[in-house]
Amino acid sequence: QVQLAESGGGLVQPGGSLRLSCAVSGSIASITDMVYMDWYRQNPGKERELIARITRGGLTNYADSVKGRFTISRDNAKNTVYLQMNSLKPEDTAVYYCKATTVRGTGSWGQGTQVTVSS
Repeated sequence: QVQLAESGGGLVQPGGSLRLSCAVSGSIASITDMVYMDWYRQNPGKERELIARITRGGLTNYADSVKGRFTISRDNAKNTVYLQMNSLKPEDTAVYYCKATTVRGTGSWGQGTQVTVSS
C-alpha cells in the first residue's frame, strides 16, 4: 500500500513560482520502486491532465502546456517528488495531484493541492 501527500500549493501572481512536493510512504519503501511518478492537474468539469512524469530510470516527460516552465524531480533519500513551477499563468490554476505507479501497474493518488494563479 502506498500513501501520497501533496503540499506546496497556494495563491501566486502571474509570472510567479511555486514548488509542489509529493511525499510517498507506506509498505513500498522507496519511490525508486515506482515505474512512474507523475503530476496531474484538474479543473472542475475537465479531465485530469498528465503534465509531468519521471520514470524509475530518471527520464522526464512534460505536457506541451508546461514544457520549459515546469520541472519534475525527486529526492530518493526523502522519498519525495517535486514539481517546480515557474512563469505561472492563470491557466495553470487547478488542483494538482501526484500519482505513483508500481511495476504491477497499480496506481495510487494523493489528495491534491490547489494552485491558483491570479493577480
